[in-house]
Amino acid sequence: MAKKESMTTQKPTKSAFNRFLSAQSWSLDIGILILRLCCGLMIVHGWGKLIDFSDGASDWPDPFHVGPVVSKGLTVFAELFCTLLVVVGLFTRLALIPLIICMIVIIFVMHAGEPFGEKELGVHYLLAYLTLLFTGPGKYSVDGVMRK
Repeated sequence: MAKKESMTTQKPTKSAFNRFLSAQSWSLDIGILILRLCCGLMIVHGWGKLIDFSDGASDWPDPFHVGPVVSKGLTVFAELFCTLLVVVGLFTRLALIPLIICMIVIIFVMHAGEPFGEKELGVHYLLAYLTLLFTGPGKYSVDGVMRK
């Protein structure tokens, strides 16, 4: 009789598949890390603009009317330096603000009259940046380590 009672009071164990599907903190943090690393691909765009900064700087679009050289400098700052901060997860939410502004300008100003295909990459980056703005950098980041 005692054996029967102990069998009924035991909790059923979750299968490995069910554990995988449940929202675990570690899986969310891994997902956020992967998203941050994917956003790091923006460095390629910023690096290219930095390398040939003087070429075409005078012809650079100036949507904020601060001068084409300053506009290109702000774009390089966002695409290169802020992206580096996002990848390592340092001051992540602050670093995302210039990136979000940059993507909004690219989508709604620079490619305003063009078909969606021309805006698509900017839209993808904007959605990733907004997601990170709301989720934060996750546990596997410099910000996450500093929070401990």
